[in-house]
Amino acid sequence: MRAFVFPGQGSQKIGMGADLAEASAVAREVFEEVDDVLGQNLSRIMWEGPEDELMLTENAQPAIMANAIAALRVLEKEGGIALAQKGDFVAGHSLGEYTALCAVGAFSLADTARLLKLRGRSMQAAVPVGEGAMAALLGADIEKATALAQAAAQGEVCSVANDNDPTQVVLSGHRGAIERAIGLVKEHGIKRGVALPVSAPFHCALMQPAADAMAEAFETTEPATLRLPLFANVTAAMVSDPAEVKRLLVEQVTGRVRWRESAIAMREAGVEHFVELGGKVLAPMIKRSAGEVDVTSAITMQDIEALAKAL
Repeated sequence: MRAFVFPGQGSQKIGMGADLAEASAVAREVFEEVDDVLGQNLSRIMWEGPEDELMLTENAQPAIMANAIAALRVLEKEGGIALAQKGDFVAGHSLGEYTALCAVGAFSLADTARLLKLRGRSMQAAVPVGEGAMAALLGADIEKATALAQAAAQGEVCSVANDNDPTQVVLSGHRGAIERAIGLVKEHGIKRGVALPVSAPFHCALMQPAADAMAEAFETTEPATLRLPLFANVTAAMVSDPAEVKRLLVEQVTGRVRWRESAIAMREAGVEHFVELGGKVLAPMIKRSAGEVDVTSAITMQDIEALAKAL
């Protein structure tokens, strides 16, 4: 069995998608449609920068999605590969969940771009700049990370945002609490705590205003039928009912990204081959979590051509 997976924030970089757009008219069409829908030249920011503009959450989220969907469309239209025929499940890390849903027809490309622009803007606006923070804990499992978060909170928000793999967990919350957590890592048997260069504390209770904004958006933009089931971030379980997908997407804004558990659950469901489109960040996490599985990452035209032959 095979799962197609899609990366989240942090995978953006200047030049992303440029070579693919140059090599493929199919890819160019994706970037042009996203530019038109958003009313901005997002592709120029992706390819030329400046970096601080690409790093803005409201730009990074639709950019990462567009890059992955461009790779998928090239695979499908030029490689002759139908995702619904070659895959059994999809999953995505945080915003990548929206990319996964676009890939299986739950949202159109245009609606996905609009939703992610709103999601990014709402997440940025939910907490005043400087009040929130996130930190990656290296050499930490979920038990150690949870204990550290509880010790560092001291009445503020400090919680596990991403359970990425058995060696990496991300905390999110008030800046003071996150700084305390970094200072307490050694006491909790954790190798290292690293402050992340993010503009807001994602996937914690402070994001409730953004969750409310997304709930409102889904009143007019409903998910359609999924061509393949999704393994959802907040439950690490399979979902295919559009109404449940909508509920989980709202919950995901403040909820934990259970990526380690998702990788294990997909493996237990029979997945032996994972294909990451548009990035190379999820592959190592999946291998550390799910064990003996085959993971392929495809970003470039060469990657996609090789993948099409292999599938």
